[in-house]
Formats: sequence, C-alpha cells, structure tokens
Amino acid sequence: MDDRTRTGHHERLPLVLPDGEPESDAKIKQPRSRRLWAAIGLIIIGAIGIWFYAQYYRVAAPSRTAGAATIPITAATISKGDIDITLDALGTVTSLATVTVVSQISGQLMRVDYTEGQDVKKGDLLLEIDSRPYQLALAQAQGALERDQALLQNAELDLKRYQDLAKQNAIPRQQLDTQTSLVLQDKGNVISDQAQIETQQLNIAYCHIVAPVDGRVGLRLVDVGNYVTPSQTTGLVVITQLKPITVIFPVAEDYLPQIVKRLHAGAVLPVTAFDRSGSIKLSEGELRSLDSEINTTTGTLNMRAQFANEDENLFPNQFVNARLRIDVLHDAVIAPTSAIERGAPGTFVYLVRPDRTVMIQPVTLGPTSGDRVAIQSGLSAGDRVVTDGADRLRNGIKVALSGDAAAASPKGNARPPKAPETKGGN
Repeated sequence: MDDRTRTGHHERLPLVLPDGEPESDAKIKQPRSRRLWAAIGLIIIGAIGIWFYAQYYRVAAPSRTAGAATIPITAATISKGDIDITLDALGTVTSLATVTVVSQISGQLMRVDYTEGQDVKKGDLLLEIDSRPYQLALAQAQGALERDQALLQNAELDLKRYQDLAKQNAIPRQQLDTQTSLVLQDKGNVISDQAQIETQQLNIAYCHIVAPVDGRVGLRLVDVGNYVTPSQTTGLVVITQLKPITVIFPVAEDYLPQIVKRLHAGAVLPVTAFDRSGSIKLSEGELRSLDSEINTTTGTLNMRAQFANEDENLFPNQFVNARLRIDVLHDAVIAPTSAIERGAPGTFVYLVRPDRTVMIQPVTLGPTSGDRVAIQSGLSAGDRVVTDGADRLRNGIKVALSGDAAAASPKGNARPPKAPETKGGN
C-alpha cells in the first residue's frame, strides 16, 4: 500500500481526457469566475443608475419645491341670481298625425300630382285613378232613376183615379189596395236609384285622392299605370305632419306631484329640446299633456311637449334631450359646477381666503341648471372658489390666481435673461 494512503491524505489525480491530455485546474474554476464577474457588473450598473438618479433629483427637487409654494389656480366669484329647476330626459320626436293614404276604390292609377318630400295642404290633389268606369255606372244609375220616376208618376195618377172610383163603389177595394202598394214600390225604386247615383258620384270623387292633413309627403310608393285596390296594405303615399310636432319623454314619478301642482295652478311649463349630445338647442316648446298611468316597470310617466317647429329642426322618430323647466328659484346663491368637489368631507369647495390660501368649505347643493348650481348653505355672495387646479390643493396651501404676477413668474422658476447674440460667429 502507498504511503499517502496509509496516512489518510488523498491527493486528487489529474483527469485524463480522451486525447490523452490532463484537465487543468483553470478550466474547472472557469464557471465560478464568470458568475463573479457578472455580479460585479450588475453592482456597477446599479451604482451608475443611483448616481444618475441622485443628479436628477438634485436638479429637479428644488424646482418642484419652489413650484409647490404657490399653485396657480382659476377662481370664480359667488353671486346671487335666478336658477331654473329643470328635469332632463331622453325623448322621441313624434308627429301629431302620420297618415298612410290608401285607395278606397279599384282602378288604374292615371296621375301622380306630387313630388317626393313636398309639403302639402289639406285638400291638395295627390293622385288620380281612372274614373271612366264609374262615370258610366253613374250614367246608368241616372237612366234608371228617370225610368222609375216615370213609373212612379203613372202609378200615382192611377191611384188618384182609383180613389175617386172607390168613393162611388165603382171598383173593388182590392184593386185600390194593389194600386197603393204599386205606388210605394215605385217610390222605393226611385230612392234606390238615387242612392246608386250618389254612390257612383262618391266613387268618382274617390278617384281623385287628396291630402287629408297638412304635412310632408314621403317617398313614392306606387307609379303611374299600376292597378290599385282597397286591399293594398302598403298604401299609396304617407303624409307626416311636421308643424307643429311633439316630443314624448319619461319623467320619474317622484317629480309628478310638483309638476301636477304647477299645471293645476295654470302655469306654462317650458320644454327645450337639445340634440343627442345635449349641447345644441334645437327648439323650444311647452308641456301639453301627461299620460294616464305610470309605467310600473320603469316608475316613470310619459309626457308630451309640443313645438311649433317652424325651422324644422325636429324630425319624427328623432332622439333628443328634453329639458323640462318646473320652476325658477329666485335670489339663490349660485356657484359654477366646476367648483364642486366630492370627497371625505362630503360635498365641498376650495374657498380662497384674502391671504391667498385655500380652505376646504363643505357646502349643501340645491338645484342644478347647466353649469350652475344653487348653494343652500356654506357660501355667500362675494366668496371666491377654485374652479380649476384643485387636484393639487390641500387645506391651507398658498395659491396664485390666474393673472397674478406670482402665477406668471413664481420665484425660483424665473428663467435667466438670454445672452445677446453676436453676429459673425467664430
């Protein structure tokens, strides 16, 4: 046994590679040195990043601190005035009359006397149907009337003679009764003939189709030469009344007692129609009628407002925003809605003090009309409140109103004067 084995010391024998060369210690330690250098590189990169951040913070921090001294804001002065108590709802423009004109007789269409989109008046001629068959029927009924009238006249003369003879007992009673019945029969024929004449005259009138209401004609539904009948479901033309026109909109049942009270007092409740975005006023009208029952599914009541629509800004089936003015609140403290903040104190505003600092002032809101809101408590006329720039404010912070010199050029942020340029260069 070798001496190294007996003493307990083991010496690592060199590994013999396939090509016969032993593996060196440097190759075995190479992976550890790579990890070490990678760790050193990360430490160096982190140190450089910290150095750059410190340099940026050193430059940027003074400017942020200086800017926080006075925050530029925009303020508005609280005033007193009248504010409308209104309700906004999505409504649908509805025509007072939409008529689908159909033929009441059968015949060939001979004439179309309107253009698409034309405004027509009640009684204007729209279409004409061939009336010749009905004129011939009228002539036949008139001839039958002439014949039956002659028969009636002859029967009445015979009846008069029979009555004179019956007084002298010259003819049987039965003959007199028969002649009386014949006269009545001829009178019935005359009445029937007269009805036939009036029927044909009515048919001839039906051949000339006129507008039943004032309104606008739609697109053409039938052309000249077509055979039309009363059973034609599509109709011949559609007329829609545009002036005046109405808007139907729902109102929550909670506001119903207030509205009914005003209507019973004889008040006229104005209604304004805006476009879908609510920014463009289309027309002004007034509330005309209320539905007879509340919709139990939505808890709303449909109301109808009427508009003159002289400028034709409202069109049937158009969606609009309807604003109903229920009442007017007089001599109210009014603030812009942009000044109202909501948070932990509830509803509040930033009140600008005379020393150009702000304080949180809780307020109680009243009715809102557009961009104005009534303040029931918390503010007085003449107070100044922040309307823009409130996102960076805190209670007691210094502010600079727009237009102040401090807001235009705060200390610490003023730029140094620019060096004069020299002509010619280097």
